[in-house]
Amino acid sequence: MTDVATTRRRDATRQRLLDAAAEVFAEVGLDAASVEAVCERAGFTRGAFYSNFETKDALFLELAAIVSRERVAVVQHRVTELEQQGAFADVAVDALSIIQQALDISVEDRLGILLMNEIRIHALRNPQLGAAYLAQDEEMVRSVAQIIDDISRSNALTFRVSAVEAARLMMTVWDGASVRATMAGLDYEEMCRRTNEELARVAELIIEPR
Repeated sequence: MTDVATTRRRDATRQRLLDAAAEVFAEVGLDAASVEAVCERAGFTRGAFYSNFETKDALFLELAAIVSRERVAVVQHRVTELEQQGAFADVAVDALSIIQQALDISVEDRLGILLMNEIRIHALRNPQLGAAYLAQDEEMVRSVAQIIDDISRSNALTFRVSAVEAARLMMTVWDGASVRATMAGLDYEEMCRRTNEELARVAELIIEPR
């Protein structure tokens, strides 16, 4: 019981540090965010930080991985729901309508968008961090490509390009649309609408007509 309780406390501490770091990094950027600021936001000491993460970059990379996994999980959950509801089978030839249903999801909030862009900026300046970030990005591409393969196997859509190429295109559009919406100061509902609309239109270009 003692070991289980210790593990739970450690996991809770780690999660609080990650949550605090996401807020601090998005607010002031990685370079300006100190370990002390993260600890203060989380309510812990530096000792708690270094017992969970070797460096600030290590924490940064873990945050990037979490954001990527959450993105993929949201899309996968939505696609699974639509398959269970028979939505793909109900739409005969309207590819745009199919994609809009599959991508009718909430984009990241402003904090998540700021965090992901901060991650990219820092990765551009740090070759070691950049290599780790690219490896994570490739993992995300493979995950999205698997989702596209699942849709193709359902006979709902046939793509003009490979699943990996389609995944890269969709991710690029998703990122670009969400960043533009954030810069424009759009509210959350309008941000979701515009991002999903742009994704749907690009997807229509890479889908074989029936």
